[in-house]
Amino acid sequence: MSETHGGTTETRHIGILLFDGMEELDAVGPWEVFAWWTRHFPEDGYAVTTFSHDGAAVNCEKGLVVEAHHSMTTVPELEVLLHPGGDGTQRLSGDAGHLRWLREQRERVSLLTSVCTGSLVLAAGGLLRGRAATSNRSALERLSDLEPTVAVHGGVPYVDDGDVVTSAGIAAGIEMALHLVGRLAGVERARQVREGIEYAPTPGG
Repeated sequence: MSETHGGTTETRHIGILLFDGMEELDAVGPWEVFAWWTRHFPEDGYAVTTFSHDGAAVNCEKGLVVEAHHSMTTVPELEVLLHPGGDGTQRLSGDAGHLRWLREQRERVSLLTSVCTGSLVLAAGGLLRGRAATSNRSALERLSDLEPTVAVHGGVPYVDDGDVVTSAGIAAGIEMALHLVGRLAGVERARQVREGIEYAPTPGG
């Protein structure tokens, strides 16, 4: 629930990072979960937003162009930061400025999360040292190479390691986002959101 200070309600913000080369569903899947939740249950005190480095639109991995609500400098203080994956993470993993920004955010946000190869960027920034994590199944070896101390978990949709939560590839971000709703607002709320977005994957396809 949101905190109240001096009679005013403080909204807690969930921020989804956007960047060129981002895998579309890594961001849009969790966005659907969080947006449906926060719009239908505003009393829970959360809001979701998107932001890019400079506030400009980004060109995603498969050609979708997505507008950002904010830049890194104008985005509200975040409770939850979600870092998607995609081909663009190869560049970000070697971007000293981006990794420095991530480490600064680590000191501020309560929950640092990633989808797919977003966890490789967290590892490159030293943020998965001694942690349990996962990634796209094709990137698990790379995750170990970037951070030898990480306990890599394959074959699971997400890994919750307390204040760091990582998910497997692409569509697994939806499952992780529903898990986060459960953490932040309760299991019943997560069930309501799951039903609201009609997310009920059939086992075996």
